[in-house]
Amino acid sequence: MMQFLIKGVFRDRHRWLLPIIVALAAVSILVFTFSFLEGYKLSFERQTSRFVSGHLKVVSRAYAEMLDMRPYDLALLDIEAELAEWQKRYPQLSWAQRINFGALIDIPDSRGDTRVQGEVIGFAIDLFQDDTEIRRMQLTEALQSGRLPQKSGEILITNIAFEKLELELGDTVTLLGSTVFGAMTMQNFQVSGTIEFGTKSLDQGAVVADIQDIRQMMDMPGGAGEILAFFANNEFQPKEAARISKDFNARYSDPEDEFSPQMLSMLEQGNIGYLMQVFGLGMLWMSLGFIFVLGIVLWNSGLISGIRRYGEFGLRLAIGESKRQVYFSLLVEALFTGVVGSLLGVLLGTAVSLYFNRYGMDMSLYNQSGNVLTENMLYAKLNPITLLWSFIPGVLSTLVGAALAGAAIFKRQTSQLFKELET
Repeated sequence: MMQFLIKGVFRDRHRWLLPIIVALAAVSILVFTFSFLEGYKLSFERQTSRFVSGHLKVVSRAYAEMLDMRPYDLALLDIEAELAEWQKRYPQLSWAQRINFGALIDIPDSRGDTRVQGEVIGFAIDLFQDDTEIRRMQLTEALQSGRLPQKSGEILITNIAFEKLELELGDTVTLLGSTVFGAMTMQNFQVSGTIEFGTKSLDQGAVVADIQDIRQMMDMPGGAGEILAFFANNEFQPKEAARISKDFNARYSDPEDEFSPQMLSMLEQGNIGYLMQVFGLGMLWMSLGFIFVLGIVLWNSGLISGIRRYGEFGLRLAIGESKRQVYFSLLVEALFTGVVGSLLGVLLGTAVSLYFNRYGMDMSLYNQSGNVLTENMLYAKLNPITLLWSFIPGVLSTLVGAALAGAAIFKRQTSQLFKELET
């Protein structure tokens, strides 16, 4: 019986052509869209972890309560001994000490008086011990002019701020801020180069300095506002991160001491966890939306095809088939065309996604006008879940369309179908 139905489908192109084309187009679009979103999500995770959250972050409990404000006056001080212990206990993590700060940047004129001032955000990282942080923050790729700092007292500044403040390479600037004890502090730096991260929120005005210089400026020897931890493969692992943070807090965090360390997973910081949920729900709702829309399209095509086949239905009823059997055969035909169309769509969508997985998409123009931390080159990411989430809607939409169109068989009288057989 199955072989008979399949032959019947392919001998009449009106039965298979439109459903297969619609399923192919829809599924290929879904595969590419989902792979694009997955790539966008991974890019967001990488950039957010590099600049903001790490895969895990250790801060003081008081700092954690005001995490978005980054209050470095609540930093962890003299933390080297504790950090060495953490590195031994969690060898699967790579650790990085950082200080995020805000400051005024003062530009003097030829007489040493203030010519112009501006506000900047600062990243204090380890620039000289090894190049791990330089590679992690992609400073070499972000460098627009000049060179990376090679000695104490040199900083990088974003290209937009560099031009706005009318600076030249080698100029001396003064950073004005406050120490961890609230006293005013200032220190001179020399601009060694300009950078561009490709994200508006960072490129408006940011400086990168060595952490030892900023510790001296802010009177926090051996201190760090935040200690970030990264998995060895540089890919965020939610379950492992949750396990490690729970174990760390049970061992080292004291709820009664506001300056005891507290570890936060990336998903526990700000609205990052919410955004990750939005990505997942977006894929679900997109699949349901495609099933609904394609079901309507295929319903209409099924109705048109069904009108042509009323004579066939009458004949089949005349030789003893029931309406249920006729209806079931329509669903089997729809299942077969849906599977074929969806498989072809998966192949086409995979080919397009693999192209963008290799060559990427230039998102630099979009990033300049947005505040979401993503990389300038975005690569599509294919995985089995993406293919499954694309294949199932293609098959279901074809079945839904056939089920809705085939319901007309039960609404027509058997005698009317016999009459249409005669004509």
